[in-house]
Amino acid sequence: MNITHTTLPEVLILEPKVFGDERGFFMESFNQQAFDAAVGYSVTFVQDNHSRSARGVLRGLHYQLPPHAQGKLVRVTSGAVFDVAVDMRRSSPRFGRWVGVELSAAANHRQLWIPPGFAHGFLVLSESADFLYKTTDYYSPQSEGSVRWNDEDLGIAWADAGVAPVLSSKDSIAPALARAPAFD
Repeated sequence: MNITHTTLPEVLILEPKVFGDERGFFMESFNQQAFDAAVGYSVTFVQDNHSRSARGVLRGLHYQLPPHAQGKLVRVTSGAVFDVAVDMRRSSPRFGRWVGVELSAAANHRQLWIPPGFAHGFLVLSESADFLYKTTDYYSPQSEGSVRWNDEDLGIAWADAGVAPVLSSKDSIAPALARAPAFD
């Protein structure tokens, strides 16, 4: 597995070794020992989630606050997305900074590790995309946080999906970074 550190050092791009031939391909999508070595500590995942979305769907930016903060290991199993992580730790010198990376089932097989303390969102670039999340804590509605996807203070340069972003009603009214609950 190839590990790339992003401009947010805790957020990692993981690229598995893919073995392919005329029959198709094989890859190891998760190995606990290799993952723990990559992040530098032991991580326990407790929940897997799967979403399917059409082109232009923008989900996020979401996170969970303590005591149910979640780390997420995400990947695409069909299609392509532009995936974004935002540092939501007020004590961090990188508070409010973001990193974005394309995740594709066919082109790169990348995964992104988003540790607790970061918001997460993605924009679907293909006709549809199947998106898998491994999370380190269970979903807890009372711990849920969100920040506006197009907040000027964040200045996220979203990829062009060829259509206007399609948002849930909840995401369309998410607060700006200045008013969003954050980590200490």
